[in-house]
Amino acid sequence: MTALPDATPEPPLPSEEELIEIETHALELARLAGAEIVSTLEREITVEYKDQAKPGFAPTNPVSEVDHAVEDLVRARLAERFPAHALVAEELESHPLSDAGYVWAVDPVDGTTNFVNGFPLFAASIGVLHYGRPVVGAIWCSTGHELRPGVYHAHHGGALTFEGHAVPPRRPSSGVARRLSAAPGGAPNRSRNWDTRNTGSAAIECAFVAAGIFASATFWSPSIWDIAAGVTLVRAAGSEALVRGPDGWQPLERFEAPARVKEDRAPSVRDWRLPLLLGTPEALAELRQSMRKPPLRSRLTAATRRMLHR
Repeated sequence: MTALPDATPEPPLPSEEELIEIETHALELARLAGAEIVSTLEREITVEYKDQAKPGFAPTNPVSEVDHAVEDLVRARLAERFPAHALVAEELESHPLSDAGYVWAVDPVDGTTNFVNGFPLFAASIGVLHYGRPVVGAIWCSTGHELRPGVYHAHHGGALTFEGHAVPPRRPSSGVARRLSAAPGGAPNRSRNWDTRNTGSAAIECAFVAAGIFASATFWSPSIWDIAAGVTLVRAAGSEALVRGPDGWQPLERFEAPARVKEDRAPSVRDWRLPLLLGTPEALAELRQSMRKPPLRSRLTAATRRMLHR
């Protein structure tokens, strides 16, 4: 999805009634996806890999029959209810036209490696864009802040909800000195105020930021189906979404197609892949400040060199 030309007026946001209608359908699809996932937990499933294994290593990008089944289910229901809307899904190679008004970004099973190995953190993510702007999100999580499976959902301008219950801004605990933050690979965070975790599911991490479980989450090269729903949820909870572009970190306004791609075709919103930060304003301010510092190893090396050359 390319940026709107300067002379093109900004399309107005959908009405509250329309957003609620779309959110209701996204919630239904997320629940159906979750039910399909749960129904397979006690039977054998077939797993394939989308990448070629390097010599001496196992492949790393699995896809299961459940991924395909959930995606087919969502695609069929969406075609019935909103046939004019476009779809971007992880297992479906589709490229919406640049003038597509509505685009649904779907990850049928986010955290497939967790899922196929029985590690109980995975999700199904349903995000909706309106001319590139994230306006609706619904993420079914295998567990949430209420310690049960369910769907976090919201629409632009609305409140964050988990299965009919308003989500508190954070767990009502006192005396907690260190908060949690999601980081790629669970990499150590240079902040002194939180510890890092890696759940294996970007959608779960987005939902946990929205729910106040994580103070922030860092994604260096996310796919749009991983985080489109999560951006809406995070904003509904009063937190922020920042994307890094040529001018540094800026609020994410819309998802846009890149200027070019390697393939011989026009770029689409499916090709979007930029660094993204989600979190509270305070956490993101501290996170950005820490990113300006060189890594600890570099600082130690520099300090050692200074001592040796005194």
